[in-house]
Amino acid sequence: MINGVINVYKERGYTSHDVVARLRGILKQKKIGHTGTLDPEAVGVLPVCLGRATKLCELLTDKKKTYEAVLHLGIVTDTQDLTGEILEEHPVQVSEDAVRACIMGFVGEREQIPPMYSALKVNGRKLYELAREGKTVERKPRAVTFYEIEIHEISLPKVRFSVTCSKGTYIRTLCHDIGAALGCGGCMESLIRTRVERFAVEESLTLEQIEKAAKEQTLMEHIVSIEEMFSSLRKISMSEQMDLLLHNGNAVPSETVSVENLEDHTKVRMYDSQNRFIGIYEYEKRRQRFRLHTMFCVPEDFREHKKEAL
Repeated sequence: MINGVINVYKERGYTSHDVVARLRGILKQKKIGHTGTLDPEAVGVLPVCLGRATKLCELLTDKKKTYEAVLHLGIVTDTQDLTGEILEEHPVQVSEDAVRACIMGFVGEREQIPPMYSALKVNGRKLYELAREGKTVERKPRAVTFYEIEIHEISLPKVRFSVTCSKGTYIRTLCHDIGAALGCGGCMESLIRTRVERFAVEESLTLEQIEKAAKEQTLMEHIVSIEEMFSSLRKISMSEQMDLLLHNGNAVPSETVSVENLEDHTKVRMYDSQNRFIGIYEYEKRRQRFRLHTMFCVPEDFREHKKEAL
């Protein structure tokens, strides 16, 4: 079984679930999970977690994401992109300076109402299912953050820009809201996700490329290990006396290692005496210990080591 994260380039027409299903067939393993949905018409970076790394799915979903989008002003659709039914059309009589000022005004914390055509659930039903039935339900605004917006090209009625934002942000809705603020309406024409955490679109692989690498047995060159995913965290190695506690997922005292400059609640990479990666632990200063946050090893790891020692 492969344990790690692979940077998949999701192609147009695939859902995120389609990508996972294809990978299960290519890699011949069931334990696979994606890190946040991309609309079928959107393309770009989709980190996929394999094996034990599926515990990272929620972690990566929470990360900042960067997109490149094309906004089409003057058109309002029911899906907030060009795949939907056109509801309104207006002449675009705004200046480039007004467009630029409006878009840059969205930088920072905002409230965003999720679109009806989305996978969010209300009373157990996905919004897009209700939308297809012609129903509209009230959606509560959600807090989102636009950390950075860069305008690449303005050629009215189209604007190409990139945006780095928080989780749960709908770029379709951002395009819709910009159009509304300008008074002419707008929708999203195209979308590319260019980055999620360390994963960039330039390094992503299509499903066809992954299948080819798997057949040529070169796929591991493209897998980011679980340890690598936490390379920014401080490494803590324990003595042999702590191995049993670590292997059972227990907390371990911090007095036996240097905790200089380590702040309360800091997360660290924890290793046993044989330099085996156990998982992520959290430092509790008051109790002078490290408490397990997420464990990535399994009992079989230690049994295999004992066999080798014999």
